[in-house]
Amino acid sequence: MSPARTDHDARRHDVSEAVWRVLAEHGFGGLTLRAVAEAMGASTGLVTHYFAGKRELVAHALDILETRTRERPRQKTPAPGLPALRAHVLDILPLTPDSTAMNRIWVGSWDLALSDPALFAAQTARYERIRETLRAAIGDARRLGELPAEADPVRLAQTVLSFTHGLVVQALFDPERFPPEHQIRLTDDFLAGLRHPENQ
Repeated sequence: MSPARTDHDARRHDVSEAVWRVLAEHGFGGLTLRAVAEAMGASTGLVTHYFAGKRELVAHALDILETRTRERPRQKTPAPGLPALRAHVLDILPLTPDSTAMNRIWVGSWDLALSDPALFAAQTARYERIRETLRAAIGDARRLGELPAEADPVRLAQTVLSFTHGLVVQALFDPERFPPEHQIRLTDDFLAGLRHPENQ
C-alpha cells in the first residue's frame, strides 16, 4: 500500500472518529461539517474533502453507528430458544452507559431516516435483519416446546421487537423509573407470558 493511500485511510479514520464524538455528544441535530472539523481541530475544507455535504455526512454517520452496533459486546447466549431470544432483547436495551448512548443516537436518527428515501430504505432493511434474528430464536423455541406449536414466528418477532423498542423509548425518557434491573424484569415477565402453558 502506498504511503499516500495509508495517509488517506488514516485521515478518514480520524474523520470517522470525529463524527462519532460529535454524534455521542450532540446527536444528529448537532452533526455538521463544522462540528466535525472542530472535533478534529481541522478546517471545514478538510472535512468537505470527504463529504460533499450534510447528506453524505449523515449517511456515513449511520454506517458508523451500524458498524459499532454490530461490533458491540453481546450477551452470552446460554442455550437456543427462549434464552437466545432473551439475550437478543437485552442486547438492544439501554442497560449500560454505552448502550444508552448508542440507543439515544439511533432514536435521534429516526427523523432523518423518515424524511430521506435512501436512509428510510436502509433503516427498513436493518429492522428486517433484527426481526430475522428474532424469528430464528423463536423458531428454535417452538421446536423445543418452549412456545406453543401454533405460535407464528413472523408475527411474534414483530411483537417482540415492538415491546423492545417501546421499552427503549421509555427507558431513555424516564431512566429513573426504568433502570437496567427493571428493564430486565419487564423483559423476563414479557417472555414468560409467551411460554407454552406447560412450561410456565
